[in-house]
Amino acid sequence: MTDASPEQRTALVLASLGMLEEPVVQFSARPGRVSIVHGTSAEVVWADELGLEKTSTCQFASNLNMSPVAGDWVSVRDGNVVEVSARRTTLRRPRPRGGTMQSLAANVDVVLVVVPIDRDLNLLMLERLAVMAWDSGARPVVVLSKSDGSTDVPERIIATKDAVPGVEVLSTSTTSGHGIEELRKLLHHGVSAVMLGASGAGKTSLLNAIEGTSEATRSVSRGGEGRHATSTRRLYRLSSGGVLLDIPGIRLLDLTIGQSGFEEAFADIVTLAQSCRFGDCAHDGDEGCAVERAVDEGRLAERRLLSWRRIRADLAIRDARERDDPATRSQTGSRPRRGRRRGP
Repeated sequence: MTDASPEQRTALVLASLGMLEEPVVQFSARPGRVSIVHGTSAEVVWADELGLEKTSTCQFASNLNMSPVAGDWVSVRDGNVVEVSARRTTLRRPRPRGGTMQSLAANVDVVLVVVPIDRDLNLLMLERLAVMAWDSGARPVVVLSKSDGSTDVPERIIATKDAVPGVEVLSTSTTSGHGIEELRKLLHHGVSAVMLGASGAGKTSLLNAIEGTSEATRSVSRGGEGRHATSTRRLYRLSSGGVLLDIPGIRLLDLTIGQSGFEEAFADIVTLAQSCRFGDCAHDGDEGCAVERAVDEGRLAERRLLSWRRIRADLAIRDARERDDPATRSQTGSRPRRGRRRGP
């Protein structure tokens, strides 16, 4: 577009970075998007006054309104990031040493929950990753990787759909190419996605397969634990038109849960709970519990309810710790019941 105006060229640059027409992102200087963060600086792809694309390592202004992460829309002036625009969605986890939550990626539309099936399917990890994805505000999609190493792919797909009902599930193999085209179609123009999964789940291999790139990958140990092939959070523009954020592997202990994501991930139990006798039913022996009745009648898997109880308990403990109230923390899970369930 040699005859395009600076505004038109700027719009094209931002569109290639995943900018949506709505909602409108506000900028106070030249617009750009963070590709990768290095301490107090970031690699930013931005548009200059002529609307030409630039990639620069920008320092953070001393009065910056928040710490940028990969995927953030930012304003750039004189080689500095001077403002971080409001985020539509944020993928977060607890900081390794406790304290406030750590943002991993911003402004994503889809969270690709990557789970390998060349070994035992880790349903607990899957459920918590799904809760974390829902809590970000983005749409989760489960990607079952390394399907070429499994002899019971259909059964693994069924188990996954039972664990995270309502979530789209894709099985993939970077060796055979199975499922890669379907995954590529998800990452079309205007879509910003992030891959979320444990180390060794095959995230970087999937990126390589999608793009034909050669990002470094490392083998998985005998125990199934991978080393971090991805050591930082980085933004990639894909040939399919979308944008993909690759972040380091997540450990089970790193997973965070929020109330909104918890309710989305267990929407089936939330719906059943509307028929419980008591509004604060814990679904654990309470009289008139519609959720436990559904388990007795085979309408809800017992393992699903057990997962709900476990994650709910973790959420209560975390909330109590955040309030820093020892009395509340000691009473977590001790809510008096209105009556005991008398059996099916």
